[in-house]
Amino acid sequence: MATIAMTMDNLESTIENNDIVLIDFWADWCGPCKMFGPIFENLSNKHVDIVFAKVDTEAEQALAAQFGIQSIPTVAAFRENILVFAQPGALPAEALEELIKQLRALDMDDVRAQIEKAHNEQELAGDN
Repeated sequence: MATIAMTMDNLESTIENNDIVLIDFWADWCGPCKMFGPIFENLSNKHVDIVFAKVDTEAEQALAAQFGIQSIPTVAAFRENILVFAQPGALPAEALEELIKQLRALDMDDVRAQIEKAHNEQELAGDN
C-alpha cells in the first residue's frame, strides 16, 4: 500500500478504521523530510496491512498544531485508536522497521490498563 495524504477530513476515519497508522509530518522545504520520505514510502509498500499517512504541515497547519508538531519530520503512531508513539527526527529504515515490530508486539490490553490507571491517579490527585 502506498502512502496516503492525511488531512483533517480523513484523520478520524483513518485512525478509527485501521489497527496501525503511522504518520509522517513533513514539509516540502525540509531537507531531512526529503531524505526520510523515500524510506517511509518504501516501508509502506512492504507493510501493506499498516496505513502510512503523510501530513504536509504547510497545507495542514491545523492538523500539525493539533498534534503539537514543533519540528519536522515527526513520526507518530497509532495502534487501536491510541497514540502510542511520537518522535521528531528522521528515522533510518532499520529504526522504522523496529518501531513497526514493537507496534505489532504491543499488548493493547496492558496499554489501555496503564492509561486507565494514570487517568484514575490523576483524578485522585485532583480531588486533594
